[in-house]
This record gives sequence, structure tokens and C-alpha cells, in this order.
Amino acid sequence: MEHVPTFITVNGRKVSIKHILERDAVAHDSFEDHTFAFIRRWFSTDNTFTLQTSGSTGTPKKITVTRDQMIASATMTQEALGLRKGFRALVCLDTRYVAGQMMLVRCFVTQMEIYATTPVANPLQNHPDFDFVALVPYQVTAVLASSPHTFPATAICIVGGAPLDPATIKALQPLSTTFYATYGMTETLSHIALRKLNGKDVSTNFNVLPGIKIEADSRQCLVIDAPYLTEQIITNDIVEILDQDTFRWLGRYDHVINSGGVKIMPEEVEDVVGDFFSELHYPERYFIAGEPDERLGEKVVLFVEGHIFSNEDQKTLSEKLRKSLPAYAIPKEVIVLDTFETTQTGKINRLRSVQNIDKTLQKFTLKK
Repeated sequence: MEHVPTFITVNGRKVSIKHILERDAVAHDSFEDHTFAFIRRWFSTDNTFTLQTSGSTGTPKKITVTRDQMIASATMTQEALGLRKGFRALVCLDTRYVAGQMMLVRCFVTQMEIYATTPVANPLQNHPDFDFVALVPYQVTAVLASSPHTFPATAICIVGGAPLDPATIKALQPLSTTFYATYGMTETLSHIALRKLNGKDVSTNFNVLPGIKIEADSRQCLVIDAPYLTEQIITNDIVEILDQDTFRWLGRYDHVINSGGVKIMPEEVEDVVGDFFSELHYPERYFIAGEPDERLGEKVVLFVEGHIFSNEDQKTLSEKLRKSLPAYAIPKEVIVLDTFETTQTGKINRLRSVQNIDKTLQKFTLKK
């Protein structure tokens, strides 16, 4: 049963739950306002909550979920990660969305202490002492770049929203903090599977939480059957089912590029690009997408944010990619955009970014 705490710590100050519920607590910014509003709703008589999906299972839409469903999801995470009463939980994701809201629910269910802080690139700079935190990739990257020592040795960190690039995963290996990549979406009320990112049992595969059943449909996309949901969730994520509890994520069905009859997974090409971008100190924001081509139908294009490539850069990148990718997967062009479009939750919006071709700073063909 969820617990009503006496207070929470918000941006460094203690705020009484009683004052929040009675609307006497003063919010200092929009994050605090949304956090207080969710707490009031949670401890009211409301039994349903409306969430905005991001499009993992199709067109973005609003869905209605119940209090019991959210509690069931939180309990599964508690059991999988060993969360317990007295843990200090750092809540530094937007509480307008499911990831931030479920962090609060997990705290109420497990009686963890809440330390909420307005989301920034490096939320650990003022809150280095915690036992459990959920971060998105750009936050992990920012902490590693400026102060990796602020990750507590005994803490648990779950990372969701988008895949971590290979260079960032490599940088996690020396740390004693336990890191997990999460797989989930709004429709599943946060994650239904975890992948260990560092430590002795590091893995490239996701293990589902207890009680979750999985299968693949005719497109090889993941189908999820969770005991707390009323119907199966059919995703657009292409996976390889390894056994009843384990799968490997391959990429998005709606991102697949059909080039000359060959189907190419952009995410697999991005993994190779990421290794070289890290090695060559190129930008961290890039993606692979298909663009129309008269001969191939679609061609593979590498989109990069805000980095002008010198002739030498172009030559080096071309040499490395040609040595590491099959001919059909080598990007036919590199397009540098001024900035990428992002979703409300900070993910790169590939479609809208590609459409902003007027923001192109540079375009070139990889040299043979």
C-alpha cells in the first residue's frame, strides 16, 4: 500500500506534504508546480490518471490508467531492483510525464525518501547523495563529462527514454554504481524489462520483470502481456526473442530503410557511427535515416547536429565507416543540420528534423 510521507525535499528545501495537499506550499518553478499537482491528485480520491504517449505503439495519444495499475508497475520495479524503505530517491525527470510520475509512485509504494530537483543536464551536481535515480541519456552523458565521481558507488541508476550510445556505455564500466537500461513506454506505465549496463553480469539483452510475458508478431515486433494491463501492447520495436524472459532490441519498425530491396536497421548503423564519433570527438547527436533515391528507392543518410566537417574529417570518417559497415549500409550522404527537433520528453524527433532541410549547414558524400 502506498505511503503518505511527512515531507519531501524539493530543490534543497523540505516541503510538508500537508502543505502541498492543502495548497499552502509555494512552487518556485513549473517543475515544482507539476510535482505538487501530481502529489495532490495521487492522495485524492481520484482513481484514474491521463497520460500522454510518445508514439511507441503508433500515433501519440492520451490514455487513461488506474491507480492500481501504477501501483502494480511500481511494485514490480521494487521487487526487480530491491528498492526498500529509507532509500533516498532522486526525482529529476519531468513530472508531467510517466517517467517522472512513476518515480514518485515508486517512492510512495516503497516508502523511499523523495529528493526532487528541477530537471537539468547534470542533476547530480547539487544532489550527489542518493540510492536510486532515473535518468535520460543526455543526463548520464552530462554527468560523465563533468563529474563522474558524483555517481554514488552503491546507488542504482536506471536509464530510459532512448538507447545509450556505445561510447557512454563504455564510460560506465569503471563505475561502481549499478546501471540498467530500461525498456518500456507510457502504455506499459514505464519499464517492463531491464538490461544490465555494467558490472560482472553486463548484458546486451533485456530481461523482463517478473510476470511479464513477451512474444513477437509477424513483423518481428515485440508484443507485451503484463498482468496489470487489460490488453496486450503491440509495439513497433523489432526484437529477437531469446527465451520467454529475454529479448534483444534491434530497432524501430518505422525506422527501417529499404535500400535496393535490402532492409537496413538505422540503429545498428548508429552503433558503428557512435564508436567512431566518440573516438574522433565528433558531436554526440546524430542519427541514420532513409531519404528518397531514384535508383535505390531509399538511401542511407547520416544526419549530424551542428558540426562542420573538414576535408580531412570527411576522409577519415569515410575510411572508418567503409571498413566497418557492409556496402549497402554505408551512408550515401552526410547532412549537417543546425539543430535537431526534439519531442516534449527530449528525444530526437527524426521525422521533423529531416523535414527541416532548410537548416542544413553542410552536405557531402563520403569519399571512396
